[in-house]
Amino acid sequence: MCAAKSVYSWDIVVTRKGDKLFFDKREGSSIDLLTVNETAPEQVPEDKDNINGVQQLSLEATMINQNLSQQLLVKSGNKHNLGKPNPFASSGEREELASVGYRYRRWTLNPEDHVDIVVRCEIDGVINNKGEDQLLSIKALNEFDLRATDWRKKLESQRGAVLAFEAKNNLAKLAKWTMSALLAGADMVKLGYVSRAGPKDNVNHVILGTQTSKPRDLAAQMSLNPDHCWGIVRALVDMLMKQPEGKYLLIKDPNKDLLRLYAVPEDAFETNYVEEPLADNDEVPADDAVPTAAPAEEAADE
Repeated sequence: MCAAKSVYSWDIVVTRKGDKLFFDKREGSSIDLLTVNETAPEQVPEDKDNINGVQQLSLEATMINQNLSQQLLVKSGNKHNLGKPNPFASSGEREELASVGYRYRRWTLNPEDHVDIVVRCEIDGVINNKGEDQLLSIKALNEFDLRATDWRKKLESQRGAVLAFEAKNNLAKLAKWTMSALLAGADMVKLGYVSRAGPKDNVNHVILGTQTSKPRDLAAQMSLNPDHCWGIVRALVDMLMKQPEGKYLLIKDPNKDLLRLYAVPEDAFETNYVEEPLADNDEVPADDAVPTAAPAEEAADE
C-alpha cells in the first residue's frame, strides 16, 4: 500500500490459485525488518560492520520496536480478549508468546466483480480512555546520531519539529505504520522516542518519551492519502488476476521507482527447494554444448 514511499528494495511472494491470490513474505526475507533514514537526503552507508550502516541500524530499530511494544504493557493487567486464540500459538509450547493481538479484517475492492481482500492485522495493546477501551498500536522511533538530532534537548520544547523531521527521513516506515494502524482499526498510535545510551552503543537504549496520536492525524501530517494506498492494492490485484495460475515474486526495483513481477517455480523459496548452480562454460560437456544458431532463412522456414 505504501510502495510509492519506499526507496530500498523488498519482495513479496504472490500465489494465484483459481480466483484467489495469496500474498506472503519469502522465507528469509528482510521485509519485516525496520529501516532507518530510508528517505533521508543523505544515504545511510551500506557497510555491514558499521553500527550506523543500513543492516546494523535495521536490526537495532527492529529490536527496539519489539521491546518497546512489550515494555509499555501492564504485565499484571487483565488481557483484552479479541474473541479468537493466537493463530501462532500451539498447545505444546510452554514459553509464552509476545503479547500481541491479531484481527482478520475484510474489505471489498471491486463490488462489481465481487473482489474482496482479507488482511491479518496487529494490535499491540489496549488503553482505557474516559472509561472506554481503545485499541492501540505501539511503535518506536530510534535515535542513533545523538549529535545531529539531540532529542534529549529538543523533545521537551520541539516535539512537533522532531516528529516532522522523522517523518521526512523515515516516510516509508511511518507511512506503513500509519496504514497498518488504520487497517487494524486502531484508535490510537503511541510513538516512543528511544535513544542510544551512547553514540557508539547500539545495545543499550533509553526511552526519552512517548506521544499518542490518532492514525488519521498522522496520515494528514505526512500527506498520506489512504484512498491512494488502496488504489495501489487494487491495481496490483487487477494485474495479478490477469496472470495464469502459479507463483510469482513481486520486487521493488532497487534503483528505480517501479515494481517488477517474475514468475517462479511452484517450489521456489520452500524449505526443500534446492537451487541448481549454473555450470561454467569450461564445465559444460561437449555433447551438451549449445548448438550454433540456425541461419536466418532456415529459422524462418521453421
